[in-house]
Amino acid sequence: MKLFFISDIHGSAKYLRKALKAYEKEKAQYIVILGDELYHGARNPLPEEYNPKEVTRILNEYKDKIMAVRGNCDSEVDQMVIEYPIMSDYSIILYNGKRLFLTHGHIYNKDNLPNISNGDVLIYGHTHVPVADKINGISIINPGSITFPKENTPHCYGILEDNKFCIKTLEGEIYKELDI
Repeated sequence: MKLFFISDIHGSAKYLRKALKAYEKEKAQYIVILGDELYHGARNPLPEEYNPKEVTRILNEYKDKIMAVRGNCDSEVDQMVIEYPIMSDYSIILYNGKRLFLTHGHIYNKDNLPNISNGDVLIYGHTHVPVADKINGISIINPGSITFPKENTPHCYGILEDNKFCIKTLEGEIYKELDI
């Protein structure tokens, strides 16, 4: 199975469209959204083509392909218009015999690990900085942000296939890789 990861859309229809073009090109089975879908947040400027209503419409077209967790900018009012669950602080899925702990990153992250163990994978967003690392046998992954990359990193998404996580630019170039 091939999974497509994005985080921190922050209401940008422009970058969501670019990410979904990458999703279609990658031919992944599912989209995993690691939070912060509609609102830009008080610490961020307005993103290009800021249009939460349009982002909602676009995301709802993919509702049967999306697994999502709540970001610190997501709220109950967002859940009223989004047609798939977004209010969980984390989700755990099994992938090729590995436990993937999916979260936004404002609660659990590399500095505050959840209850996971050697061989597990923590995948989160929030920092807007791509990470692909192993710490004490735990894979730590952050696909970065499609809308607001930070620390001079590119607009990125992630692909998980055959126990390899690739972080790619929205143009499809490999930025970081990690065997999980």
